[in-house]
Amino acid sequence: MADTTLSDDATNGANGYSNSRDAYARHAAEDLNRAQEQAKLLGDLAVQHGSELSEKARTVWSELTTDWVAVSTGLAGPQAAAALAAYWKDAAQRWVLTLDTLRRRGDACAAREAEGFTPVLAFDYEIVVDGRLLERPANYALVRIVPPEGTPPPRDDRRPWVIIDPRAGQGSGIGGFKSESEVGEALRDGHPVYFVIFFRDPEPRQTLAEVCAAEAEFLKAVRERHPKSSKPLVTGNCQGGWAAMILAATHPDLMGPVVIAGTPLSYWAGKVGRNPFRYLAGIEGGAVPALLTSDLGAGKFDGATLIHNFEQLNPGKTIWRKNYDIFSKIDWDSERYLDFERWWSGFYFMNAAEIRWIVENLFVGNKLVRGEAMLDDGTPVDLTRIESPVVVFASHGDNITPPQQALFWIADLYESVQELRARGHVIVYTLHDSIGHLGIFVSAQVANKQHKEIASVVKTIESLAPGLYEMLIHEGDGPPTVSFEARTIDDILALGGDRKEEPAFAAVARLSEWAVKSYELTVQPILQALVTPEVAETLRRLHPMRQQYTFFSSDNPLLSDIASLAETTRETRAKADEDNPFLQLERFAATAVEQSLNLARDMRDAWMELAFLGLYGNPWMMRLGATYQSRPQEHNIRKLPQVRDAVQRAEAGGYKEAIVRMLILLARARGSVRRDRLERTNRLLHSRAPFDTMTPDQRARLISEQNMIVEFAGEGAVSSLPVLLRDDVDRVRAVNLVFDIVGPIEEMDGRTIAMFKQLQSTLYTMARGWKEPAAGKSNGVAPDVRVGA
Repeated sequence: MADTTLSDDATNGANGYSNSRDAYARHAAEDLNRAQEQAKLLGDLAVQHGSELSEKARTVWSELTTDWVAVSTGLAGPQAAAALAAYWKDAAQRWVLTLDTLRRRGDACAAREAEGFTPVLAFDYEIVVDGRLLERPANYALVRIVPPEGTPPPRDDRRPWVIIDPRAGQGSGIGGFKSESEVGEALRDGHPVYFVIFFRDPEPRQTLAEVCAAEAEFLKAVRERHPKSSKPLVTGNCQGGWAAMILAATHPDLMGPVVIAGTPLSYWAGKVGRNPFRYLAGIEGGAVPALLTSDLGAGKFDGATLIHNFEQLNPGKTIWRKNYDIFSKIDWDSERYLDFERWWSGFYFMNAAEIRWIVENLFVGNKLVRGEAMLDDGTPVDLTRIESPVVVFASHGDNITPPQQALFWIADLYESVQELRARGHVIVYTLHDSIGHLGIFVSAQVANKQHKEIASVVKTIESLAPGLYEMLIHEGDGPPTVSFEARTIDDILALGGDRKEEPAFAAVARLSEWAVKSYELTVQPILQALVTPEVAETLRRLHPMRQQYTFFSSDNPLLSDIASLAETTRETRAKADEDNPFLQLERFAATAVEQSLNLARDMRDAWMELAFLGLYGNPWMMRLGATYQSRPQEHNIRKLPQVRDAVQRAEAGGYKEAIVRMLILLARARGSVRRDRLERTNRLLHSRAPFDTMTPDQRARLISEQNMIVEFAGEGAVSSLPVLLRDDVDRVRAVNLVFDIVGPIEEMDGRTIAMFKQLQSTLYTMARGWKEPAAGKSNGVAPDVRVGA
């Protein structure tokens, strides 16, 4: 027996050694493959960046050489001396006027700081709820926008509109900075408009949990003021967008449609070689810099740091071109510049707990889209709990929030569009081709087009069947038309971005956790003991972002007489002619400086990407971060309780269920919904019996249930219609009503025609005015329709 036991132990030991050896060999092979993939990626990127930089440098210097030839020919002509004298006088006067403009900017900044940096809204407003006076105080307030003179008063049939601005360094008001803005469009459309503002300093123990609770109180106050209106529409700009999404996830009963503009939600997403800003956290060391900055601020994080980082992102534009444009356009552009600087120069603060939550849960940890985010009071944040329709506005020209960061959260949360439909959710996105990040909020062109169209469709968006749509704005000779094209998760992922690199970002999150713990045990206690409020205030004053405003102000003795000198200069202003060769030389030099800074920026970004992928893309780091990679859990959607219940109720109901189901079937066959058809559907659901007596929640449940039946009941979604419409009169009424909404037949494509013919055949009823389309009619689309595919 003993010999047998020894023999078994030896066999088990040999098997265990063999298994371990096989596992080791397998892991070694995987690591070798990863190392080879990393080497290839870095090599390809180095070649790509080198080629792009070389081509860009060649193009830039070729253009500059051509420009120099054109400029230099006028520098030695017979009139050169006179031109030089005229230019020097013009330039000297512009210097005086520019210095005076910078002085006015610095003085205005100091005055605004003394009064606490009030919002930069271009509209009058009145405070409705002051968040500092709530049971859980927060430095936020809800204000009502007073419609300006000449604007029609708010209409009773318009839902209230609430706008949440980003708290990302500057103050509030950018969403209503101009009359042509989100606020302006909402007012012109007859909405009662409310704005969530915030004050410079946070409350002593304020966290994002208090902020979320305050915003929930704001929405309750809005609903109390408009008891007969639909739930408020909420727009969130940039970081105000994820605040709106968190609010919608934690208080779904308070929200109407949610519009998020330029909002990053999936922080690891982006294109390799195209979106370098996402690598910054890994290069700088995760969350430690934010904690260090907070400790140097005696528990407050200085928003000037965020603005400084933003300016470093594109120094050619934000540091050089913006300032040169003032010098070159000082005769007519100074007021616009000063107006914008009212917002740009206002630096706000966050508590250490607030910025830490943002960095660890969003920028570094990306926990929001993994369902792991939890507010400081223990409230979990699950974005799949959002019941309201969500509209996402992003731009391909946005280098702060590229479309991938604005949209990939959908792929992170939902395995497929089927799951999104099964949960009864509506997500609409629209993409701009080129506008930059700030332009999404402040551009009058964007306000007159995208925000205007978004404002027009949110009135009817709750009539959309659950699903994922892209909102397309079609411009022609007449007014623009809007359609909602059905999309899939693959359409979102087709925007680009190799998600195989995301474990590298997860590795940064893991290392950041360790770095934060080390910092808390070593450096933090020393700084918290040494940095008093007085020391923190001195450090704030010395921040380079503030020093530029202090230096160019009346506090500087060197500028004590610049105001009177500028007044005299304006009276004797002598502009150089536009064709002055030395003025052309100045503009040439300005362009050369900007292009050089752009090349330096591109070199820095290329180095940052190569360094990040070199540090965190190696096999050990990728294995470290593999468990953090965000992906939706795979499951059988048909086993969800709401899906099973809906399918079992395919033959339950009557007239209203049949109407809604047929409209969804036709929209699904067509693959898109035009705004005019959606508006007709919305009027039906609000004004015609038996829909007119339903509450908004009842309508939403009806649409969601019928959508699930269409999605999961297969052919039974059509074959059960006669059971819902047993009465012949109801069948005729239903078919005629649906035809009035989706017709006329000349505007129906082949798939829609095929589906409508199937519905008429199933119900043994023909619509009034229906004419059999000519043989072969398909309007460019093959009439192959499958229900529930």
